[in-house]
Amino acid sequence: MKFIPVPLAGAFVLEVERHDDERGGFGRTYCARELAAQGLDPRIAQCSMSWNTSRGTLRGMHYQASPHEEAKTVRVVAGAIFDVMVDLRPGSPTRGQWFGAELSASNHRALYIPAGFAHGFLTMSDQSVVHYQISDFYVPEASRGFRWDDPSVAIAWPFPPTCISDRDRALPGLDV
Repeated sequence: MKFIPVPLAGAFVLEVERHDDERGGFGRTYCARELAAQGLDPRIAQCSMSWNTSRGTLRGMHYQASPHEEAKTVRVVAGAIFDVMVDLRPGSPTRGQWFGAELSASNHRALYIPAGFAHGFLTMSDQSVVHYQISDFYVPEASRGFRWDDPSVAIAWPFPPTCISDRDRALPGLDV
């Protein structure tokens, strides 16, 4: 695995080191030893998937409140998304800043999102399927979020969303 640092401390784009031959390709998408060597949380308590039927579907911005923060590795297994993380860690020099990257089934990239970050994405194609590896168990009463278009964060989405859940539409602004 290749770990490509992003401007938010502790966050990475992960690239598969492909080994191709006449059959196609093979590559490791997860290695606890390699994550730990980078100082990242290698635990996986649960895995989840989201199926998104239409281009322009927005999910986010979601996070778990303390003490139930989750580190996530997010990968696309079908289609493409613009994936975004926002640093919410108290005392972090990049608190309130965001980073986004295109993840797709064809580029094989993933994002490692540290605990204490919010996460969301916008589908860039129909029939996008997103796979999450999550470090801790989901705690419904710790579930939080903020508006995808909060001006204090000013995420530069590639285009306006066309499908947002009522829950996400009703999220408050972020108090950074």
